[in-house]
Amino acid sequence: MGRRLDNAKALYMEAIGDGNAEEAITKYSGARYTQHSTPVKDGRDGFIQFFAEFTERNPIRDIEIVRSFEDGQYVFLHVVQNLNNGEFRYVTADIFDTDDDAKMIEHWDIIAEMADDTVSGHSQVDGPTEPVDLDKTEANKALVRGFLHDVSAGGDTTKLTDYVSTDTYIQHNPLVGDGLDGFRTYLEQLAADGKTMTYTEIHNVIGCGNFVASLSKVNMSGPEADTDMAVIDLFRVDDGKIVEHWDVIEEITPEETWVNSGKF
Repeated sequence: MGRRLDNAKALYMEAIGDGNAEEAITKYSGARYTQHSTPVKDGRDGFIQFFAEFTERNPIRDIEIVRSFEDGQYVFLHVVQNLNNGEFRYVTADIFDTDDDAKMIEHWDIIAEMADDTVSGHSQVDGPTEPVDLDKTEANKALVRGFLHDVSAGGDTTKLTDYVSTDTYIQHNPLVGDGLDGFRTYLEQLAADGKTMTYTEIHNVIGCGNFVASLSKVNMSGPEADTDMAVIDLFRVDDGKIVEHWDVIEEITPEETWVNSGKF
């Protein structure tokens, strides 16, 4: 799609897949490299240090970029990491900011273990992979922003059908079934357990055609404790309605465990 996307994919594959972190970050990062993956220090040196240890721990790395797109200065990647012949299996969602030379200058990521079983029967990454309806990018981003504001942050589930298709809603969150009924069942189970899930901060919404991704902070409150999580959601939109949803969710660890400024 463009140099930004090409550079982000090359950074991922050459640094993580091939194990050439120093060469890759030197080629594909800009004058700064601000990092929001909390175990990784800012800058090229932090990147090199982390991935030198990562490749030593994980000598066998099978990396698959399942989905990707760019939106102006931003790049989105949806990736599966299979490490050491299945010893560790992760799904990640990454967002990069870039400079005028299409080099990476900032990075956000969410990582989660791959689930063997899901309520819907879909995996966390299957489904369509190529953006279409490129002329509808801005309209689809506006639709997702409305959904996040009214439903995810505002909690107004009466507006679900304003944004989500009543005919098709394919779900890739391992805990949620397909369709609006599956989504409502999940919310009802949370309520029965004395829990609520609220999107407290929407940090970014980017898109390309029928794909729209968002980066958010989510609070899960319950009888035992409140937990803040970082979430990247990916939505597929068709004919003005959300018809498919993927997400990657990561608990935000205590600030004293971070080596940079945090997830956002």
